[in-house]
Amino acid sequence: MRRLVHRSNRTGARWRVVALLFVFALAAVAAGCGGDDESASGTGTGTAAGTGGGACDKPIWVLLPDSASSPRWESDDRPYFDKAFTDAGIEHTIVNAEGDAATQQSQAEQAIAAGAGVIVLTSIDTGSGGTIIDLAKESDVQVIEYDRFNTGSSGGSAYVSFDNVQVGATMAEVLEPAIEALGKSPANVVELNGGEEDNNAFLFKDGYDAVVQEHVDDGSWKLVADQFVPGWGANGEGQGIMEQILTDANNKVDAVFAANDNLAQQAINALEAAGVGPIPLSGQDASAAGIQNILLGKQTMTVYKPIQAEAETAVQAALALCSGQDPSAVEPDFAGSLSEGTVGLLDLQTVGIKAADGKPADSPTGEGVVPYLALTPIGVTVDNIADTVIADKFRTIAEICTGDTAETDFCKENS
Repeated sequence: MRRLVHRSNRTGARWRVVALLFVFALAAVAAGCGGDDESASGTGTGTAAGTGGGACDKPIWVLLPDSASSPRWESDDRPYFDKAFTDAGIEHTIVNAEGDAATQQSQAEQAIAAGAGVIVLTSIDTGSGGTIIDLAKESDVQVIEYDRFNTGSSGGSAYVSFDNVQVGATMAEVLEPAIEALGKSPANVVELNGGEEDNNAFLFKDGYDAVVQEHVDDGSWKLVADQFVPGWGANGEGQGIMEQILTDANNKVDAVFAANDNLAQQAINALEAAGVGPIPLSGQDASAAGIQNILLGKQTMTVYKPIQAEAETAVQAALALCSGQDPSAVEPDFAGSLSEGTVGLLDLQTVGIKAADGKPADSPTGEGVVPYLALTPIGVTVDNIADTVIADKFRTIAEICTGDTAETDFCKENS
């Protein structure tokens, strides 16, 4: 693994006393009310692996965004975080804002009032995420921006995610030959992007759009629609947008770059209702539904981002920050939780990302630059499902091989 290791500057002023008292009052009220979306365990202290030691003696809070835009936040990220912090003996709290920015800010205030050493933040949108980062910095609380980066903010202490441009490029690597095999001249292509409130949506688009534009320029493809879907289609917006695209194109759509499996499903719903397809169609997250759609021939591929590796990297970075160490120096060991094949494909690099616009920086440090711990994404098709998501126990045969999917050759051979 290649890493560029630099130390982060840690600065921040204390809140005024009256503001702190207000926050503590909020926390007291919240603690009295409780909440079904919280999980906390571990009361001891831990050591930040790979950082040269140092005790973390403060609680760590994880702020998740919702459970509608993708099932991963509750089904994958939450249990991985919980297990990793529990195994490390670290007191921790995991909360989910369920898509409400005001709720997430209140949760951040509770974390600060509870004496959190680090907040691991997956924001709902960049504006509210930036506000949370500033609130935390004013109280000397470190923030790790997790999976979603908050452009226009002052920047957290570190950003942990996958190489998000490569996520989109991976989609293109698989879909490009599938589209070319159609023999259409030109092939009518759609880009169904994620929500504009999420900087990742632009990075994913950068990855696949580079290939799309090459074909548009040489006349072999036509980009008939390029639409961002608010909230990643958490309320079904993607299906309505796809239906309108099909209407405007007289159903002449040959391929769709859908930015995640949720949008892919909504595209499938619209395509099937219009009697179109199956056609080359991308996705992301390796959700159970996405894998099922691949096996049923409705979706060409998904991008597998081993979330246990992402969460483990964030946990190690959080422990490093909590103990006053450099998060860029962590070296998490994925061998215990991932298959040998996946570990061989994973790489972890520390690069830089600009807080102002979310664009790559020349180095991991510098004015307005956040160290970016970037993991490698993996493309999944019908040919390597068993060797990736199943081998890693990220998905199981039991959850995949249900309903119509149980009748596929894959399920008959592996059940």
